[in-house]
Amino acid sequence: MKKFTLYLKVSAYTLICVIFLAFSADPFEQDMADVQQKLTDHYDFTSDLLKKYELNVTKTGFCRYKCFFNSGKVEYFSFNLMKFKDLDFLGTTQKGTLLLHTKGDDVIVQTYNSKKGDIDSMATYMSIPLKNMEAEDLNELSAKLQKMSRALHQ
Repeated sequence: MKKFTLYLKVSAYTLICVIFLAFSADPFEQDMADVQQKLTDHYDFTSDLLKKYELNVTKTGFCRYKCFFNSGKVEYFSFNLMKFKDLDFLGTTQKGTLLLHTKGDDVIVQTYNSKKGDIDSMATYMSIPLKNMEAEDLNELSAKLQKMSRALHQ
């Protein structure tokens, strides 16, 4: 009987730990994955000039966007979500440009293999071409980015 009671206690504690771990998922990481997925799902890759792109939202709170053009030119944009201010969308629900605004000149812009040479500069926004974006998608994206920005400030 004592063995049965011991096994019952161990099983109960194990079950409690599993339940606790299941509900203790990091909300920042979930929001990060949701933002990454939404931007990837709606990315507009219809430009004939574009060879490929990389778009990442990292666990450390950075939003990075890199465009590789057929001409060999590479453009790289990056900013910390702690500096995120607001977003705008220019265009229609079928096709447009998402503008991620920062609080100041917080977007790192690097251009490689350009006709003007390699250029490093700063900007106040990052623009990402998107397609099939509904107003609800934009509202959800904005809310998650604001939430992530607040979480990084803590």
